[in-house]
Amino acid sequence: MDCDPDFLEVTCVIRFHRRSVISIRLRLLATVLAGGSIGLGTVFAQSTQSADEAASAAQPAAPANKPAAPANKPAKKPAASAKKSAAAPSRYKPDRFAGRAGSYYKLVWGVDSLGVKTVESGEVIRFSYRVLDPDKAKTLNDEKAEPSLNDPRAGVSLVVPSLEKVGKLRQVETPEEGKSYWMAFSNKGRLVKRGDRVNVVVGQFHADGLVVD
Repeated sequence: MDCDPDFLEVTCVIRFHRRSVISIRLRLLATVLAGGSIGLGTVFAQSTQSADEAASAAQPAAPANKPAAPANKPAKKPAASAKKSAAAPSRYKPDRFAGRAGSYYKLVWGVDSLGVKTVESGEVIRFSYRVLDPDKAKTLNDEKAEPSLNDPRAGVSLVVPSLEKVGKLRQVETPEEGKSYWMAFSNKGRLVKRGDRVNVVVGQFHADGLVVD
């Protein structure tokens, strides 16, 4: 039976390689046996290390750490509404005669709420009071009793002026319980000023140390 020359050549090459492989294996086995367990351990360690390095090289690089997400900022609390509005100025004025003096004017003269105030840009000083007992308070409304307002600081004594067709600037009707009355003193030259302490005299009635508002 005829053989193809190319086929024979390939067969010879295969056989040659087989022999070479067998020879190499025998030499490797002899080397391992001569080196003992150390040779085997080294061979396996190198093989394992090479495999691990190859696997590591084959794995894609881990992505860089992403920056941490910013912490949630606490929600801003709504500004507290300004509940406190500017307090309206109080019109209440303390009674300067709430103590012994107040009791004295009530019991002896039947009046309270005594006050002295500048009016008409300071040209007039008004004295006012409220009647509690009309019988005791009748002296203050007595037309015959001449009122005066004395200011020790200014060294002056003011009187109630009399105007044409009007008469004296004071109330002289019969006092009634619960009603307030007044009389006005001329303060020409504005000598009596706010803050001064003055004394009001009407007949036998005396009210000392009243503060001018």
